[in-house]
Amino acid sequence: MMIGIVVFPSTNCDRDVWHVLKDVLKVDAERIWHKDSEYKRKIREYECIILAGGFSYGDYLRTGAIAAKSPLMDEIKTFAAEGKPVLGICNGFQILCESGLLEGSLSVNNSTKFICKWVNLRVENSNNLFTRFYRENSVIKMPIAHFGGRYVADEKTLKRLNQNDQVIIRYCDEQGEISPDSNPNGSFDHIAGISNEKGNVLGLMPHPERASESILGGIDGLNMFKGMYDFIDNFK
Repeated sequence: MMIGIVVFPSTNCDRDVWHVLKDVLKVDAERIWHKDSEYKRKIREYECIILAGGFSYGDYLRTGAIAAKSPLMDEIKTFAAEGKPVLGICNGFQILCESGLLEGSLSVNNSTKFICKWVNLRVENSNNLFTRFYRENSVIKMPIAHFGGRYVADEKTLKRLNQNDQVIIRYCDEQGEISPDSNPNGSFDHIAGISNEKGNVLGLMPHPERASESILGGIDGLNMFKGMYDFIDNFK
């Protein structure tokens, strides 16, 4: 099993993800530079692709917009179309939306300030491959760290996402209740993470890799990687 972690200019969470996979879960993983001359061959060899967090291309133009135009993303679209898992974390979520792999977009936080803190999240769908080890409606905690994490979409898109169970996690309070105070960035419908219709592509603003070891403050994020690993192991 080999997992590929995509690195764009100014990606800065790729080593964190690599550490969790290699040192915590003991899974083979490698970072791949987006302009690696071998990326076309390598993409076909991976069993999962992860787009890590950071500020690709310095967030110039629009968060994730430049990275989404990388030729590598065409290969990832083909990879996803084959039903293989693709996970986008924070900036990776933004790139997935900008590339059209996920619907909607991520805008500037309501506060217009960078937010870095732990938040409560309610698991809306535990049938997704990434959330299969969570209990539905359970409350978990992960940190967020973003300036442009406010999920936005039109009413038709939001209705479709909800009808198809594509909303995977929402911001909530400690009791799992949805309220304005529990929404850190003003995301529409309190959305913190969504999937594509097939369920194999997931994007989320919270950082599961920063919540995968007790020394970091919590391990609620580890089950996301475990779910991915379990799916790949059975998919082969």
